[in-house]
Amino acid sequence: MTAPRRLAVCADDYGLGPAIDRGILALVAQRRITALSCLVTLPRWREAGASLQGCGAAAGLHVNLTEGEPLSAALRDEWPRFPALGVLLARAFAGRLPAAVAGEFDAQLQRFIDVTGRVPAFIDGHQHVHALPGMRPLVLAAARRLGVPVRNTGHVVGPGFAAKRRIIEACGGRALAGALRSDGIAHAPALVGVYGFDPRADYRVLVQRWLARVPDGALLFCHPALGEADAGDPIAAARTREHAYLASSAFADDLAAAGVSLG
Repeated sequence: MTAPRRLAVCADDYGLGPAIDRGILALVAQRRITALSCLVTLPRWREAGASLQGCGAAAGLHVNLTEGEPLSAALRDEWPRFPALGVLLARAFAGRLPAAVAGEFDAQLQRFIDVTGRVPAFIDGHQHVHALPGMRPLVLAAARRLGVPVRNTGHVVGPGFAAKRRIIEACGGRALAGALRSDGIAHAPALVGVYGFDPRADYRVLVQRWLARVPDGALLFCHPALGEADAGDPIAAARTREHAYLASSAFADDLAAAGVSLG
């Protein structure tokens, strides 16, 4: 009998807003996700992080360079607010990220530790910024030092949304994957969960298609939220649909039908 393929499910953006945090913690309580990734730069992180005491899922650091304001004074002097993703990508690939991003990464890592009392269980990035030139060496060095995994964005599995998947791989993902392998840093063999957050998307159909293709040990990243949408959240409707499906019996049924177990 073939053993079930294992799938890790990570909910991103914990700490970004109350509805997001409620949704993620509810899924943790249901054992529908195995990990959550924490955005620590907002003032509400101290309260959000304290709610993770006794959490039954692995909590990692969601490195942020595009949402809100930097933590470190040195980077705030150059960037009072983080740039939009497109601007960040252009600067990173032109070799023009400020030297102060190193201190910003250290500040975010330390803020995670200060609030939770432990090192992150893994490291990844908001909008996958952890793989970018200029950030990638910092993340790899921290992962080696702490002995923690890093999200692999070098092999993003479909089907569908091929252009977006290839962009993620090309924006540092392939280089990151090579470094993870050469450095012996733990990582999932593949990433699934990429789509366009279209309000008309049938999230269950998307997940069913991903489950049919995922290799053993892959990671599904998701963005659930529960209740009244957080102010200014551009993907609030998608977050609500994701939570509704992941919390439902349909998700458990689809895992079983695909021969996939959470782990």
